[in-house]
Amino acid sequence: MSHGLENVKEQMDLACKEAGRAMQDVELIAVSKRFDRDTIMPVLETGHRLFGENRVQEAQGKWPELREQYSDIELHLIGPLQSNKAGDAVALFDVIHTVDREKIARALKKEIDKQGKQMELLIQVNTGQEPQKAGIDPLETKEFVNFCCDELGLLIAGLMCIPPVDEEAALHFALLKKMADELGLKKTSMGMSADFDTAIALGATYIRVGSAIFGARK
Repeated sequence: MSHGLENVKEQMDLACKEAGRAMQDVELIAVSKRFDRDTIMPVLETGHRLFGENRVQEAQGKWPELREQYSDIELHLIGPLQSNKAGDAVALFDVIHTVDREKIARALKKEIDKQGKQMELLIQVNTGQEPQKAGIDPLETKEFVNFCCDELGLLIAGLMCIPPVDEEAALHFALLKKMADELGLKKTSMGMSADFDTAIALGATYIRVGSAIFGARK
């Protein structure tokens, strides 16, 4: 039994009750980056099937084998994607949270069509407008979503953000939810181990939790 996963689900349940939301409306992505098979297996054995990875290459090294045992795993890419890895990402992942520029969108469209795969995508928004961080500027998000949906025909399901570490996360979660609502997008990927309860209160549909489930990373 994974005690970390159990604790996180208890906290999720409490946060959902306090927010007046149904538990099934929030999906928990267990972020397994830099954790090996032996650390992941106890979580899989509980029945949890939704996992997130930051890098395509690392994910390729462990998930194909795990999927041979558990065919119903749902794998999300939550880290930055380079266009030359688009083919590998489309082949391995079920959902990509980090579409943030035209070059990536075009590369994904090409590979999705080539591989004949239906794929849900989220746009990463740089809500803090941090120059060193991935994500599209909030002011450019509407135009980019329209480009992805109307010009490329991509399935854009929602928005994702990673708030600045030195700012109140709630402000960024509230902004992302407002933007998603205005764009008619149903999904918001926001909240990590330290602040997922706040994200749930502000409407997150995906939360991305790693260390609270698996323990400290090496």
